[in-house]
Amino acid sequence: MTTDHGIHEQISDLVTQEHELRAQLQAHEIEPAEERARLRRVEAQLDQCWDLLRQRQALRDSGGDPGTASVRPVTEVEGYLG
Repeated sequence: MTTDHGIHEQISDLVTQEHELRAQLQAHEIEPAEERARLRRVEAQLDQCWDLLRQRQALRDSGGDPGTASVRPVTEVEGYLG
């Protein structure tokens, strides 16, 4: 079962990856195209994590079980307009 703590740990790991990618680009260890592609994947995963946390909180607020929240597809999360 996913917990808020586990999701926050995953977010922290993804942010670390994001910083490492930017540092690798600065050090000329990776090409800009590779950095952009990898950053897009990391950012999409971050969006999914934040969306999952919002779902869990909404369920809690409405008296539901936050454990029933699920990761939505990137296409759905990225297309959300608020």
